Amino acid sequence: MLDKRDFYINGEWVPPHQANDLEVINPATERPIAVISMGTAADIDRAVAAAKKAYQTYSQTSVEERLVLLEKLLAIYKRRYDEVARTITLELGAPITMSTQQQADVGVGHLQGFIDALKNVHMREELPNGDLLVREPIGVCGLITPWNWPINQIALKVIPALATGSTCVLKPSEFTPLNAMLYAEMVDEAGFPAGTFNLVNGDGMTVGAALSKHKDVDMMSFTGSTRAGIAVSKDAADTVKRVTLELGGKSPNIVFEDADLEDRVAGSVLECFNNSGQSCDAPTRMLVQRSVYDKAVRIAEATGREARVGNPEEEGDHIGPLVSHVQYGRVQNLIEAGIAEGVRVLVGGAGKPEGYETGYFVQPTIFADVRNDMRIAKEEVFGPVLALIPFDTEEEAIAIANDTPYGLAAYVQTGDAKRAERVASRLKAGMVHINGGPHRYGSPFGGYKQSGNGREGGKFGLEDFLEVKTIHRP
Repeated sequence: MLDKRDFYINGEWVPPHQANDLEVINPATERPIAVISMGTAADIDRAVAAAKKAYQTYSQTSVEERLVLLEKLLAIYKRRYDEVARTITLELGAPITMSTQQQADVGVGHLQGFIDALKNVHMREELPNGDLLVREPIGVCGLITPWNWPINQIALKVIPALATGSTCVLKPSEFTPLNAMLYAEMVDEAGFPAGTFNLVNGDGMTVGAALSKHKDVDMMSFTGSTRAGIAVSKDAADTVKRVTLELGGKSPNIVFEDADLEDRVAGSVLECFNNSGQSCDAPTRMLVQRSVYDKAVRIAEATGREARVGNPEEEGDHIGPLVSHVQYGRVQNLIEAGIAEGVRVLVGGAGKPEGYETGYFVQPTIFADVRNDMRIAKEEVFGPVLALIPFDTEEEAIAIANDTPYGLAAYVQTGDAKRAERVASRLKAGMVHINGGPHRYGSPFGGYKQSGNGREGGKFGLEDFLEVKTIHRP
């Protein structure tokens, strides 16, 4: 078992202020693979002090100097790419093929996207009225990342902080800390000055709160549940620091009668099941026009029955386990709630798949004839669970799609390009995918309503970490 008790503070691996061990569990075997330390407010104080000191000089570096460091980090990441993928498979349970093709790839794609964006950011520009506008690094940034796409969120927060000349303290999820510690090794090897990047493990109630409340932290960037995002916002309010949030979702996927049903319904089911359904922007509510509803149900059922769970360490397109026993329990509770509400179970259901009594595996589940007022349609499941909801008209589809406190992503499937644009313009979501259009590196990621505020990735992601100063000249 790996001993990962130290924290990365001020360019060194240091022991925690006090001992408080936590085992990191492989969700496929339910066995420990490493031991980490759970930090305290004292550890955060030490990390923030290092970041504050480093900011005094690092904030004065040029864009060109920071680009050199980022290019070094990119080369190092590419060299250790397979190690990243294997680590995520071990601690998250993502199948190794998925880890290699998706989970690890984001570390390259986002970093390159930020490098490209940084080259085109004007740190100084003259306004039409003659005033000078200057963009400056915001300061010390507190970064809290989740377990479901760990490197994705680390890259979307750490890179823009360092790229803009800010410094940071990262608190990764205690469920998947090993990839973050691996990332710390890469940042160190790339030669970023001591104190610019710091890492402290711990839980949200202790370490996360200490970071959010800290008077010397200028910005908080958080990804996780809406409940936790609210807590971060409240903790940060007393010091009036900037807070950016990427929170939950219950993304609608509108399938019109003129869509390519065989392709788009099957593709949507697989997208919902991707990463074991543990994606905040997963298309978990499939709204289908009633004239083709029965056909869509048959396609969804056939696709769902072909989905398989399997050993994450084996190559293939199977589904892995959920991240923890806690998450397994939450998903089971919502599956049971759907059954209790009387919906039609097309595939799956409660309990573990046959032959997988060990590990946090769940049955890929599809519900039909769901109403939008049911728990299974309202609450974020965060598991491989899909709800099919019929609708009659375009107006009704838009109303159902927007009838949610969330607004992260939405999906539209139609053969009519004008309708696709028209519907997309009326959906209250930060991102709309039309006919399988993917999210691309460099484009902004974020949502409306209780899905958060701010945007991550590329030019827009850099802007969140910059302050704007106006210089009025005579």
